Amino acid sequence: MDRLDAMRLFTRIVDRRSFTQAAHDLDIPRSTATQVIRQLEERLRVRLLQRTTRTVRPTLDGEAYYRRCLAILDDVEDAEGAFRGTAPKGQLRIEVQGTLARHFLMPAIPKFLADYPDITVAMSESERWVDVIQEGVDCVLRYGALPDSDLVARRVTMLDRITVAAPDYLNRFGRPSSPDDLAKHHAVGLRSITTGALRSFEFVENGGIRNVQMDGPLSVTGTESFRDGVLLGLGLAQMPIFHIAADLAAGRLARVLADYPVPSAPVSVLYPRNRQLSPRVRLFIDWAVQQFTAPDRA
Repeated sequence: MDRLDAMRLFTRIVDRRSFTQAAHDLDIPRSTATQVIRQLEERLRVRLLQRTTRTVRPTLDGEAYYRRCLAILDDVEDAEGAFRGTAPKGQLRIEVQGTLARHFLMPAIPKFLADYPDITVAMSESERWVDVIQEGVDCVLRYGALPDSDLVARRVTMLDRITVAAPDYLNRFGRPSSPDDLAKHHAVGLRSITTGALRSFEFVENGGIRNVQMDGPLSVTGTESFRDGVLLGLGLAQMPIFHIAADLAAGRLARVLADYPVPSAPVSVLYPRNRQLSPRVRLFIDWAVQQFTAPDRA
């Protein structure tokens, strides 16, 4: 069995959590599967699988090797498919902030899957900064300023932001008339999950950006908890309009400091610089750009 076939066997064992079922899927004897994996572990000089009487699970090294195998096998499939002229297929592994996924991607994902039935999407949601190579992620969608990295960052769109508060908060603390008044107010803080730093308030002023650092009783790392804290009247916040449009329309939130605009924030798609994008990843990125720039989603 050559190396690619050994990789296919290994990934199938991890997926099925069973030597017997993987061997059956690939129409080979179970003894052959066992021998191939033993030879693979000997060649790599690591233990890839943890075997028990009931199941098989990858070790930490095995999990890392599994992700690399998936990427390699997908690249081979894409290369052959490009010459055969076949439609893109395989699994897309994407990482996206949950709010972006629910508002911009999920409404259109049924049509995407119907148009490309040979593609499956494995979507992870988090606010953290992921290692796309180590974790086997094809691309990442992120909102806001990006830290320095070796990833390619493609700007997808710019999202407008405003300063808001709950009516209950404004009834208790009053409405600020300028950024100078913020010293007398509280904020719901949004902390970076990687650095722990609180995001400051930003205003466009005299052709530049004025930063105002705010304190408050609550700071969070998740965007949904961030919104909930503002709705509960715990402080002011600056948020993208798409996230709170329904709250503004229903009167659950009110805009403040409307005469002091907030700079827009980017949405970017990121992917490894040294990896050739597969057809399905290029397809997904182009599709995602369309979802973010559609007039009814802005």
